[in-house]
Amino acid sequence: MQKRQAGTAGSPGDRRIGLVLPGGGARAAYQVGVLKAVAEILPRRSANPFHVISGTSAGAISSAVIASQARVFRHAVADLERVWGHFRSSHVFRSDALTMLRSSTHWAAALVFGGLGVANPRSLLDNAPLRDLLSRAINFNAIQESIDRGYLGAVAITAAGYGSARSVSFYQGGAGHEPWDRVRRIGRQEAITLDHLMASIAVPMMFPPVLLNNEYFGDGAMRQATPLSPAVHLGADRLLVIGVRDEEQDPAPGPGEAIPYPSLGRIAGYVLDALFMDGLSQDLERLTRINQILECQPRNTIDTDSARLRFIDAMIMLPSRDIREIAMRYVHEMPRPVRLLMRGLGALNYGGRQLVSYLLFEQGYTRELIRLGYGDTMARREEVRAFMEGAPVDSPCGIIGWRDLSEQYSQRVRALQIPGLS
Repeated sequence: MQKRQAGTAGSPGDRRIGLVLPGGGARAAYQVGVLKAVAEILPRRSANPFHVISGTSAGAISSAVIASQARVFRHAVADLERVWGHFRSSHVFRSDALTMLRSSTHWAAALVFGGLGVANPRSLLDNAPLRDLLSRAINFNAIQESIDRGYLGAVAITAAGYGSARSVSFYQGGAGHEPWDRVRRIGRQEAITLDHLMASIAVPMMFPPVLLNNEYFGDGAMRQATPLSPAVHLGADRLLVIGVRDEEQDPAPGPGEAIPYPSLGRIAGYVLDALFMDGLSQDLERLTRINQILECQPRNTIDTDSARLRFIDAMIMLPSRDIREIAMRYVHEMPRPVRLLMRGLGALNYGGRQLVSYLLFEQGYTRELIRLGYGDTMARREEVRAFMEGAPVDSPCGIIGWRDLSEQYSQRVRALQIPGLS
């Protein structure tokens, strides 16, 4: 087998590392903890080390913050930690009793009367407070300055078009980046704005869609079957991917034990979990397969009519603990009207904890997730440092740390370097 070459140490542009931040609602606080540790592992005044940053849903927020403050990476991460570490639900959506009552009544009336015409409700929650927060926290004009000064190659924000039924990765970058057009997904060059972020985080039914270029867009995870793709299209040759799920399956009922009927809360949590997480698992499997093929090719590349396939190293960071269990310890921090809504959906019991883990925008919870992400990364400090410096990835197929689906998948494909498994 041909030996692959090490990445090039030096400036961030030389290494061409891509940062991939998938969605995950409140769970995205874990990503902030990982980035905090990365900032401490790097030299203190380091610029942004990522040539490409690609974010979806809540991950899009962190992507835009880093892109706008790319000159000093540690400062950007400190701002992220300050925001995520002081979150309240009221910073994300209107959670007062009157608003929640009006929303519930509005939806009930629409259902009872078969619709209210132009007065139909647009979403369950009003996320206007988040728009106000982001407008104050992010200087979108500074993104182009980061690109012009060489601190960033490109940033991509992905949203799903309701009209075109396509996943659209809006990207802003320097010269040389070409738009792409694949089945159900395209790359479109545009200056990133607040509307792009609000579109990417517009969880269906929960938050209202956003109008962009004569089309309404919603949460980018909805159609994003290939969350690694935007970073690769924009030139990354190795990827740091920060996921937000690594949990055990619920225990099976014992003999003779009744199987509880799934509540609306459990079903809604299941839907969000599939929305945010399934695409990443499938794309990692796809990357593994492609890398396996490319290992047998000269120069680890294959030229096709539409593109060049190239070997992509990847390091995956996933939580070492079940985030659902953490969420249940902080449910009491939710505003009372929100807790009542969650209770009505059946989301405050064991089966509904999935939904709570995505919607619990409260500082006790987000701070613990930041600590978890930081601790997980510092436990792999030397491994992370080597990856960021461009050291060769010894693991077959170039994938480090993917524990998701490991028991069934790693037995079939010799691709994964998984801590604790041999």
